[in-house]
Amino acid sequence: MNIIEALILGIIQGLTEFIPISSTAHLTIAGQFLGLIDASHPERWTSFIAMVQLGTLLAVFVYFRKEIISIPTAFIEENLKRIPFKSQSNDSRLGWMIILGSIPVGVIGLLGKDFIEGSFTKSLNVIGIMLIALAVLLFIAEKVAKFNKDTSKITVLDAVIIGFFQCLALIPGASRSGSTITGGLFRGVNRSDAARFSFLLGIPAILASGLLGFSEALEYVNSADIINIVIAGLSSAVSGYFAIDFLLKFLKTKSTLLFIIYRIILGIVILLIVNV
Repeated sequence: MNIIEALILGIIQGLTEFIPISSTAHLTIAGQFLGLIDASHPERWTSFIAMVQLGTLLAVFVYFRKEIISIPTAFIEENLKRIPFKSQSNDSRLGWMIILGSIPVGVIGLLGKDFIEGSFTKSLNVIGIMLIALAVLLFIAEKVAKFNKDTSKITVLDAVIIGFFQCLALIPGASRSGSTITGGLFRGVNRSDAARFSFLLGIPAILASGLLGFSEALEYVNSADIINIVIAGLSSAVSGYFAIDFLLKFLKTKSTLLFIIYRIILGIVILLIVNV
């Protein structure tokens, strides 16, 4: 991998991590096209993706800097004072929702680690199918959603269910934001707040997978690789910031139909290319 390739992959990661079209799918497609994925060591590509995701996490920290401070602060202060859950502030309760919603993907991610890092999840057939499958699920969610909740009205049950939806993102092509936004819509959360909660909920998962990927990659990365990873991470942070801003503003007035159509078209194109 050279610097230009790292820059391109970082931009792709940042733009597609938050828009519900699957960053892993687009990175894997790009990686296959550029010949960067070693079929005999697929876990190395998984580690690279995990590390580059840390750049998009930086975008979340910058964009949601007020929430990043207010939520942990309120959570710690109010729970140390043993304030009953129902009497806690929105920020403190949101802290609980993020913790509870992160448990499913943490457990399933650890239990299925070998499978996730294996060659199956690098298959373009799998990516194509998941692009279409999640698009259908998101379309159904759009049709049945009530859009009567914001983040302050998300319940414990909502958070856990959305957390299980996040587990779909462990399969390339599903999309972390797409999966959790879909779960939010099914639970009646309005589009913009479903996306906002999706981004906040992704912090623990992205941080954990990124640090794990980094620790596992230390045995085979060299100084040149580190430079490429840093470049990819920084470019993903910049593009990711603008992707967050775009999506939150977009979903205030529009549906996810554009992304649904894109996912279906891309999925069909991938399957045709691979199988024809």
